[in-house]
Amino acid sequence: MPQIDARTLKAQLNKGELSNLYYIFGQNIPDVEKLTKYIIKAAVGDNEEFALNRLEGRYLDFSELYDMIQMMPMMSEYNCILINDYNCEKPRENMAGLKAEDINKKLIEAIKDIPPHTLVIFNVTGFEIAVKTDFRTKKNTIKDRNKKLADFAEKNGVLIECPVKTESELAKDIAASVSARGSLISLDNARELAEMCQNDTLAIRNEIDKLCSYAGKNEITRDILNNFVHRQSDATIFKLADAVAALNKRMAFEALDELMQDKNNRGAVLASISNSFIDMYRAACARKKGKQINDVKEDFSYILDFKVKNAFRDSSRMSIKRLRKCITILRDTNMLLNFSRSDEKTILEQCITKMLMTKN
Repeated sequence: MPQIDARTLKAQLNKGELSNLYYIFGQNIPDVEKLTKYIIKAAVGDNEEFALNRLEGRYLDFSELYDMIQMMPMMSEYNCILINDYNCEKPRENMAGLKAEDINKKLIEAIKDIPPHTLVIFNVTGFEIAVKTDFRTKKNTIKDRNKKLADFAEKNGVLIECPVKTESELAKDIAASVSARGSLISLDNARELAEMCQNDTLAIRNEIDKLCSYAGKNEITRDILNNFVHRQSDATIFKLADAVAALNKRMAFEALDELMQDKNNRGAVLASISNSFIDMYRAACARKKGKQINDVKEDFSYILDFKVKNAFRDSSRMSIKRLRKCITILRDTNMLLNFSRSDEKTILEQCITKMLMTKN
């Protein structure tokens, strides 16, 4: 069966059409978990205690798994097995003396002949699978060793990817989720919440719980967001890069102060700033050659659209020569942090000052 999306899967489950093998992955972890629950519910109903076996991928015993697959179901139509976070790149916690290819072959052998009364689900919630996007078909292809297991599932069962949603899609989901809890939020504020959480669906879900508990039946306003939601550090990095591009000294140092509070490792702060300016440099060079956002995303294997969009936006106000100067300043600052005993915050403030003094 070809790869399907979440909507198609739900339609199949509602019709009672179940496969014997599922592989569910993607950056949208809550959707991965949600679809897993849908499948389990369709297979065993309320009999999870007797009919569902939960296994951790890194501790699989393949002979035990094979026997479990052959077992007859108890008090349910299906014998259901959930295998969480099997990573073909590192299938064992301790890989000393072991080869990933050999272990993966044993797994494929164990699930090669799944009987009609057994349903096996692989889901990935604890690590990121590397994918490459075909921007013509909008389809993602797995690039690492996990592709072999995913391809096997696609050929012999069902393969489902749960990609990160756009801010507009997330805004609608946020508004619906807030409404279901009895509170209100405008679409503009919902988009702001998505941006503050960097489209991280797990972070958004946690923030919604907190905001609804505070707001009750009232509206979640922009002031409430600013007072109660911690803006993710990546968003602050973008804010800093934008401030340097616009020569906005006040906003630049406010962003730096936020970063210094969030990070104990000042080297990590500098690395994040450097990565942002490298993104902008790539975007500026791409624009000069007539390339688009999708070209940069594909060429440099970016996963999230907003990082490339922000880089294109912020770099439009900076010449390539100025970006090179800023990257040179960041390189020199990194060397100074590594070899100087001076106060780290002072060094970073001097770095920002030098970048603000560069000209197009």
